[in-house]
Amino acid sequence: MAQSATAAVGARPADTVARDEDFWLNIRHAFTVDRNMINLNNGGVSPSPKVVSDTEKRYLDMENLSPSYYMWNVLDPGIERVRRRLAREFGCDPEEIAITRNASEALEIVQLGMELKRGDEVITTNQDYPRMITTWQQRERRDGIVLKQLKFPVPPPSMDHLVKMFEEAITPKTKVLHICHITNRTGQIFPVKKICQMARSRGIEVVVDGAHAFAQFPFKQADLDCDYYGTSLHKWVLAPIGTGMLYVKRAKISKIWPMMASPETMADNIRKFEEIGTHPASQRNAITEALNFHDSIGGERKAERFRYLRKRWSNELRSLPGVKILNSEDPEQSCAIGFISVDGIDAPKLANYLWTKQRIWTVAIVTPGEYQGLRITPNVYTTLEEIDTFIEVMKDVIKKGAIPA
Repeated sequence: MAQSATAAVGARPADTVARDEDFWLNIRHAFTVDRNMINLNNGGVSPSPKVVSDTEKRYLDMENLSPSYYMWNVLDPGIERVRRRLAREFGCDPEEIAITRNASEALEIVQLGMELKRGDEVITTNQDYPRMITTWQQRERRDGIVLKQLKFPVPPPSMDHLVKMFEEAITPKTKVLHICHITNRTGQIFPVKKICQMARSRGIEVVVDGAHAFAQFPFKQADLDCDYYGTSLHKWVLAPIGTGMLYVKRAKISKIWPMMASPETMADNIRKFEEIGTHPASQRNAITEALNFHDSIGGERKAERFRYLRKRWSNELRSLPGVKILNSEDPEQSCAIGFISVDGIDAPKLANYLWTKQRIWTVAIVTPGEYQGLRITPNVYTTLEEIDTFIEVMKDVIKKGAIPA
C-alpha cells in the first residue's frame, strides 16, 4: 500500500506530498489502530503497520514449531540482515551496530561501560531523559563521579546557544557530555555535530540519546560525527515494541564494557553488547519489514508530514490567551514533537480531562520551576479530523480558562 502510494506521487516535493490527503489515506490503511481514540502520544511508543506485526507473528509461530532449533538455527542468523539494514539507514559499518531492546538499554551500555573514576565530570541537561539521568546518578553513588545538569530556555534562542552552553560548562575534570539528539519533552533538536566536534577537540566523549530522532527526520552518522548513539526502533521506525539500536564507532568498541558479560575474545566485536541470553528473535527479525515500510514512504516525506501536522494545531492555538508553544518553529530545530502550555491550566489535569472526557490520549510533562504542558506527537496514520478535534477541544478549554467539570 505504501509503495503504490509513493509511486503515485512520483518526484513531487516532500512538502507538497505532506498535504496530499489521498497519499496519506493509503498510508493509514496499513495500520489497524483504534479509531475510537485519538492517539497523540506516539512519542512514547508507536503502533506498527500490519505488515510488521504480521511478520512478527509469523516468526513467533516459527519459533514455537521447535524453539531450540528454529530460534538458534533459522531465526537468529537473520539478525545479520537486520544489522546490515540498520547500518545502511544510519550510514555506517554493520560492525558498528548492536540490536538492543530500546534506547535506554543502548545508552546504559555506554554509560555503565565507560571507564570513569572518582571526580570525573559528566555534563548533561535537566531535560534529558530521566532514566539516563538516573543511570549517571547511580554512577555518582557507586563510583564517585560528578554529574552536572544544565538548564536552557524552551525554545532556546539558537542552536549556537546550546553549543556555547556546554562549552562554557566544561572544566578540566569533564570527561563526558550526554546530549539528546532531540529532547523527549519539547522536541528540541540539538546541534549534535558541532557539540561532538567541540568536545572531541578537548578529548571529551559525547553520548548521544537518539531515542526520538531515528526515522523521525532524515540524517546519517556523518551528519552527527558521533561516537556513541542509542535509539528506540518502536517509536518513529514503527518496529515491534521492545526493539532498539546502539551505534558505537568501531575504534571505540573495545573501550566499552558490555552490560552483560561476554568472553574476552569478543572485546572488539559489536555483538558483545547483545549478550543478553535467550531473547525473542521474532521481534528483532521483524525490524527489517519496518525499515522497508519506512523506506516506502520516504524519510523526507515523513518529516514534512510531521511538521505539517504540528503546525496545523499549533498555529491555530498559539495566538489564544495564555497559550505558549514551547517548541521551536525552525525546521532545523523541530519536527514531529510539539509542546503546548496554557497559563493557569494544570497540565496533568488537562491530560486527564482530554482522555477521560474526550478520548484524546496525550502526555503531560512538568519541569518544576520552569514549565509544564502537553507534548503532542501524531504519526503517519493520524488524520486531519483527529488533529482538528484536538484543536476544537483545546479552544473550548482555553476560552473557558478552566478544565470543564
